[in-house]
Amino acid sequence: MPGPYVIRGSVSLPEAELSWRFSRSSGPGGQHVNTSDSQVELRFDLGSTASLPEVWKQRALERLAPRLVDGVIAVRASEHRSQWRNREMAATRLAALLAESTAPPPKPRRATKIPRGINERRLRQKKARGETKRGRSGRDW
Repeated sequence: MPGPYVIRGSVSLPEAELSWRFSRSSGPGGQHVNTSDSQVELRFDLGSTASLPEVWKQRALERLAPRLVDGVIAVRASEHRSQWRNREMAATRLAALLAESTAPPPKPRRATKIPRGINERRLRQKKARGETKRGRSGRDW
């Protein structure tokens, strides 16, 4: 499972820039849980990395600002009993998070005018519906 971890295209994170920390998972379990360090915390120094293009790095720093602590982003995984699977999960999450945060901004929406025919059709349907309901009142009986 050693890196590099692909973010998008040819850009990837080298294993040397990632730091792993292992600890015991919380919650219920048996004797195995009490002795194994299966929870994984993956840390990546976004502020000082050289593996991301500068534009991507600035985008990620802006978008992930609330999650960063001194320019470092941390991802934790403890869903699985196996440390190996938690490592895979944390690496996948980090790659997905960085791919999402470095994506280019969406194109601005171009304002368009609603066609007159659509508006008229909507109003005709409303009028017809109102007539149907008015016809149910039974005033003329």
